[in-house]
Amino acid sequence: MTQLHWLLPGSTEFPPTELAFQEPNGLLAAGGDLSPAQLIAAYQRGIFPWFDDSQPILWWSPDPRLVLFPNELHISKSMAKLLRRKTFSVSTDKAFLRVLHACAEARPGQDGTWITQDIINAYTQLHDLGYAHSVEVWQDDQLVGGLYGIAMGRIFFGESMFSRRSNASKVGFIHLVTALQRLDFALIDCQVHTGHLASMGAREIDRQTFENYLLNCINRRAPMASWPESLD
Repeated sequence: MTQLHWLLPGSTEFPPTELAFQEPNGLLAAGGDLSPAQLIAAYQRGIFPWFDDSQPILWWSPDPRLVLFPNELHISKSMAKLLRRKTFSVSTDKAFLRVLHACAEARPGQDGTWITQDIINAYTQLHDLGYAHSVEVWQDDQLVGGLYGIAMGRIFFGESMFSRRSNASKVGFIHLVTALQRLDFALIDCQVHTGHLASMGAREIDRQTFENYLLNCINRRAPMASWPESLD
């Protein structure tokens, strides 16, 4: 029986991703901490944390991987019509902490959330360092949707999104993708399959192909140098 690899706090050494479990798909390691160094090392390898308050920190590298190539974004006719109406306005990094807390709210049919206070604290540190970014969707000065994730080199790692109005999160995501097209991003990591993202053009690729993109597109020495101030 395969044993789960345990990480030491502060370690930036992860086991080879091919050792990840097939069931549950992608479970690679446990333990460690959520320090910026450990999180940055994880994302550079395509590994992300996902756990709840009853569990230790769990690290994942699923295979296959859901990604969106920015030039493959699909905008439905109804969404295009909504965008033309300009019902919503969109910004970036104007309310990062509010977006995290909104993403952490329990969804219908869910008992809890994986976005714990420890996660919020950790990603706020990454935001301060220039790695973590938010997209906010507004209607009449009210925050009605948004998402957050990590930008490294030419890769954006999507983490979570929320919507308090119909299609608000889709509007934010479309604005993000079109901005990343202009910035010549190679792909957006969507982690695991959802019908919501697949309907917008996301598709699955195998782990090795995904990791090849990471090797070619991530700048390991610095966070993204140029992030759009507004997506309006």
